[in-house]
Order: sequence, then C-alpha cells, then structure tokens
Amino acid sequence: MKTILREMRAARGMTQQQLADAVGVSSRTIISIEKGQYNPSLMLAYRMARVFDVSVEELCCLEENMRMEDER
Repeated sequence: MKTILREMRAARGMTQQQLADAVGVSSRTIISIEKGQYNPSLMLAYRMARVFDVSVEELCCLEENMRMEDER
C-alpha cells in the first residue's frame, strides 16, 4: 500500500524514531510502512494521521491505492 508517510514526516522534520515514539511503535515499523512492506492497522493509521493533522484517506493515498487495486 502506498502512503505519503515519508513525505509528511520529512516535511515536519521528524525522524523515523520520533514518529515511532509519537504513535507507539518501533522505528522498524515506520521504516516498513514507508517502504510499502507493511500495511498499518486502522488504529495505527489513525494515530499517524492525527500526528500530521490529515485524514487517513490522504495519508494512505486512498484514491491511488483503489485505482491500483482495480487495475489488478
């Protein structure tokens, strides 16, 4: 699943560890989400979206991910 997590985090000047601490996960989890290797749970997606003051749909590129799923 594509996210804009890396872009949002970089725009705020946050490290992966700082974001991980803010949402209660390991930095490894943040790295895996940013690489598209791990899909966050709904609750984790909500926590991350709250940190950046965006919707879960925006953070997780809902429109683009739905389009990619339809193309498969």
